[in-house]
Amino acid sequence: MRRVARITKYFVKFCVGGLLLLGIASAILFLVLAPGLPDAEELFQATSRAEIVILARDGSALSRTGVGTRMITVSELPAHLPQAVLATEDRRFYRHFGMDVTGFARALVANIHAGRVVQGGSTITQQLAKNLWLTPERSIIRKLKELMLAVWLEARLEKRQILALYLNRVYLGAGSYGVEAAARRYFGKSARAVTLSEAALLAGLLKAPSRYAPTNDLRRARGRAAEVLDNMVEAGYLTRQRAAAAKRVPTRLAKSAKPNAGSGYFVDWIEMQIPLFIGRIDEGIVVRTTLDPALQSSANQALSKALTKHGKMRSVGQGALVAFAPDGAIRAMVGGRSYKASQYNRAVQALRQPGSAFKPVVYLAAMEDGLRPDSTVRDAPINIDGWRPRNFDGKFAGDVTVERALARSINTVAVKVAKRVGPEKIVSAARRLGITAKLSPDLSLALGASEVSLFEMTAAYLPFANGGMGVFPYGVAEIRASSGEVLYRRSGDSLGRIVDARDVGWMNRMLSAAVKDGTGRHARLEGREVAGKTGTSQDFRDGWFIGYSADLVAGVWVGNDDNRPTKKVTGGQLPATIWRDFAARATYGHTVRALPRDEAPTAPKAANTRSLLEEITTFFSGIGASRGAWQHESDQPSLENDND
Repeated sequence: MRRVARITKYFVKFCVGGLLLLGIASAILFLVLAPGLPDAEELFQATSRAEIVILARDGSALSRTGVGTRMITVSELPAHLPQAVLATEDRRFYRHFGMDVTGFARALVANIHAGRVVQGGSTITQQLAKNLWLTPERSIIRKLKELMLAVWLEARLEKRQILALYLNRVYLGAGSYGVEAAARRYFGKSARAVTLSEAALLAGLLKAPSRYAPTNDLRRARGRAAEVLDNMVEAGYLTRQRAAAAKRVPTRLAKSAKPNAGSGYFVDWIEMQIPLFIGRIDEGIVVRTTLDPALQSSANQALSKALTKHGKMRSVGQGALVAFAPDGAIRAMVGGRSYKASQYNRAVQALRQPGSAFKPVVYLAAMEDGLRPDSTVRDAPINIDGWRPRNFDGKFAGDVTVERALARSINTVAVKVAKRVGPEKIVSAARRLGITAKLSPDLSLALGASEVSLFEMTAAYLPFANGGMGVFPYGVAEIRASSGEVLYRRSGDSLGRIVDARDVGWMNRMLSAAVKDGTGRHARLEGREVAGKTGTSQDFRDGWFIGYSADLVAGVWVGNDDNRPTKKVTGGQLPATIWRDFAARATYGHTVRALPRDEAPTAPKAANTRSLLEEITTFFSGIGASRGAWQHESDQPSLENDND
């Protein structure tokens, strides 16, 4: 008992000392940062959640989020809504000074006992301070700033004002900020009119907005709402009888709250891009995007039809599709077979092995290093330090041209080509084409072993379709304020030449052969020139097809979220078929145009190449690489004498 008492005494001293240090640090930070803080009145002026309207290319509305009204006050809300929030997030809200010492100590003890973070000690005031001024980073400095700002808020504002700011600012999932926007999004009504069960559902979202969003998983959201009702009973806001009655009336979503199955993935992606262009959103805006509703519909239909018909039989649970115009404008984006079931965007977020779909990058580096489509390479067994890559069919064709090797996706030849060129040049070519994912600088690159996203891998084919010009994939064309003022407008379609015209012609020649009589035969379109490449990862876990015409570049991926193997699905089967069904509709009625075939040698422009890379690295958080110097030899080297 004495030992326990001694440990408790030391623990109390530690907590008191820690709090004292926090107080001193907060005071110092207050003196440093307070002069830059806004006037309290400005917080209320900027809190009305602006309406964000996202338009398709043709001007039709894809999404409307937020409400263009003034801030809603606590007195305007039914009592059970703020009560549900307080019972769940901060029961001592009206009794602390911005930091709940009792709650902090309780959370600290619980976390020490569990050996991990199981409880949070942040108050509503601290959460508001973080939402207003700080980043989500987890650090002691950020926590100190949060505490100082919370104390500042408590000194300047009344409790009901702080609560009102929090309720109007907090993120509640599905692109909704504040209880008013969330109530309209989920229930089709104002927050002033939500029922007890609806209020509990909204309060339950605070723990994890995306996970508990009812548009994501209504059953999970209802279960979380039941926990909130229990919290309200414990806090003394409800009787057990009233809580039980509310549980018996499950919350229903308004029809308007159901996710846009057609363009939901794209809209979510666009909403994340907006701050990159205009920063903080404090006024109503209209965002005009590049999405083509007709192509989006075709993409949804092609993917859904194939997965419904073949998914179960071939053990394929998911798929994704993304399509670009040759200038980089996104025309369609499908991030999974059901947006309602899962908002995880497999076209953008998932990193998978592209298999042979990466080989065009390898062969482009080889063309720039002196190889030609009619250069010959021996297809034979190889052994590189114990690594023995094999061909898909287990056979060897002897001497083959580079063109045939790519069209037939011969692995041994790809590895020999990669060995001759060197992994560093291949990585450099990939960076130049816009691939920012981490790539292993070894010969496994030849077989697409490094994971990339469908978005980046598909965009890497854009220079082949547009004649070698560097373009930056984009979905936002223009952003205007509700007043009509232009806040952002995309200017310029090209960043200059990044692939020599001769090499573009050679790549198109070889990738057209891959569709005409190679592994991509199922992607052929009658009367239209198509080029592309299949990809199949190890154990048939991923199937890819990326193809293009002179008017469209599109990529398809199929597989399983848990990385389970499919039943021997290759890129030349289901993905190529999905691509063909989509592209046939997307290009119907378009003038038939040939792919770029200018094979006259010209010099790439290094300055423009750097501009493309700089834009890409800015967009993808600083990942990139510089372009190497390329040499075009006049002879036609053979690799058959390489040491295998």
